[in-house]
Amino acid sequence: MSVTKVSISDRKPVFTTPWFELIGKKIENDPAPHYSISTLDYVSVFAVTKDGTFPLVRQFRPAVEEVTLELPCGHVDEGETPEQAAGRELREETGFVASELILIGNLSPDTGRLSNRLWCFFAPGVTRDKSDFTPHPGVEPMIYDKSLRNLISNEPAFSSALNRATVLMAIAQGHIEM
Repeated sequence: MSVTKVSISDRKPVFTTPWFELIGKKIENDPAPHYSISTLDYVSVFAVTKDGTFPLVRQFRPAVEEVTLELPCGHVDEGETPEQAAGRELREETGFVASELILIGNLSPDTGRLSNRLWCFFAPGVTRDKSDFTPHPGVEPMIYDKSLRNLISNEPAFSSALNRATVLMAIAQGHIEM
């Protein structure tokens, strides 16, 4: 079987939750079922304040059973553009607003299992929102004031490959220096 001529002969949901669906797929001439997870696209925002610090969030992640340090991230809600979602997530998770959101990438988070997309944004010169800000329960906003090199190289809690990809794309595209 040529990999360039493979097609899906059947696809159906086999398990559904409010957050994702597990989709069973049959590939022509292959008796084994294949499964993928269908979920909403999500966004990741690498924001930098005017004084060069980075608004991040700390939260407990049950999947890895650890407290992680992350960029503001979240799902693109129905009827929302990725850019709108990026601005909303930045505000909801950190209390910062962006006057500019630069799309720096549209990635496939896991081609082996996930069908959604990750929209990566760079937000230069973000400022605190002047209205009341209350973070979501379980999300602790913080300002990272060490170097970007330290965040990438020496911060074990900053372990998300997708967050690191967003930061590295911003560096590679010249939006920020390491």
